[in-house]
Amino acid sequence: MSPSFVTSNWFRVSFPLLLIASLWLGMSNVITVTQGNLDIAVNLPIVLFLIALLMSHTFSQSRCAMIALIMLISYWVIQHRLQSSLGTGTTLLELSLLAFLLPVAALLTYAFKDSRLTSKGFLLFVLINFMLVAWSYLTVTHFGEDSLSHFREGLLFVVPQVSKLPFVLVLYLFALSGITAILVLRNNRIADVVAYSAIITASITFVFFEVPFISSTMFTLAGVLLLLHLISASHELAFNDGLTGIPGRHALEMDIKQLGRKYSVAMIDIDHFKSFNDTYGHDTGDDVLKLVASRLTLIGGKAKVYRYGGEEFTAVFKGKYLSDTLEHLEILREDIAQYEMALRNAATRPKDKKKGASKRGKTPSKETVNVTISIGVADSTTDKKPHNVIKLADKALYKAKQTGRNKVSH
Repeated sequence: MSPSFVTSNWFRVSFPLLLIASLWLGMSNVITVTQGNLDIAVNLPIVLFLIALLMSHTFSQSRCAMIALIMLISYWVIQHRLQSSLGTGTTLLELSLLAFLLPVAALLTYAFKDSRLTSKGFLLFVLINFMLVAWSYLTVTHFGEDSLSHFREGLLFVVPQVSKLPFVLVLYLFALSGITAILVLRNNRIADVVAYSAIITASITFVFFEVPFISSTMFTLAGVLLLLHLISASHELAFNDGLTGIPGRHALEMDIKQLGRKYSVAMIDIDHFKSFNDTYGHDTGDDVLKLVASRLTLIGGKAKVYRYGGEEFTAVFKGKYLSDTLEHLEILREDIAQYEMALRNAATRPKDKKKGASKRGKTPSKETVNVTISIGVADSTTDKKPHNVIKLADKALYKAKQTGRNKVSH
């Protein structure tokens, strides 16, 4: 199974569903195994979430840590407060509050940026969750065990054939599971995936709460998925270029081993980048690299692009010879040459990104600049070894530079 398939949006949406379906079909076996290893089964989710917290700190993935924290708190509440029948005491009220607040806390992670667990953002998230727990405690204390009985014939009615949870909460959980699935399909970020996995596994727990060992089973699955997503995040950190967001040279080295016999490689370099950096500064130089990378991702021919290093990029056309790529590379070259990049004044640029975004486009830039690229391309008919094809493409790039720049050479 290729890494690109494993990290695809459709796989990330369907994989938890397939695991849940498999566990559900074999629930009788799961119950038997859990009964025979009760101490391990009950404590396993706690261990998994604690490991996830440590890994999140190591990889500066505080939003994953936030999800691990709320799942850990929720599981603790289930094990210490909700082990009695839903018809006794305040169990149903507490379960309903938990079913309502866990998705809220999970979606709240979108308000923060990834960082270490010592950041102000993570500490603020902990404080907000502490306030939610305190509010829930006051709600349970104030309303008491008969609180839901007054509302069951109204908004909080129950459909016993579906769940003993109020039906409006079942719809609420179903809707939020769908919304987070859509976010994964559209954006496919780690933050989307962990929120989706947490909400869908927790939703199964809450809706089918009276199934034996459903909480330990689903929360163990949630912990495993969270760890897998953290490993995926570490993979992205290792293989993707931090500045441009596209795959880096390490990823290229891995991918060229699976190219097969028919392929082309294009080496792409930004013209006069050093003098551009010296004139406008490194911040603007970074903006140029991001711009070129973003335009490269639009290249036709199903090419995969990488940042090779510095101002140099690589485009790999799997299954295409040189003649099949020239048109796409010419379109790319012209697209970048015609793109007018607005220069931003670093001295007057707002430090707050939200303020900067609100001002963007409202005031015309005083100065724009055009960037050009030179391209060298070679294919597998010239040499069987990918590294040698890259060297030939690099020689062609040098030829393009020597003969005037802003052109494609082969």
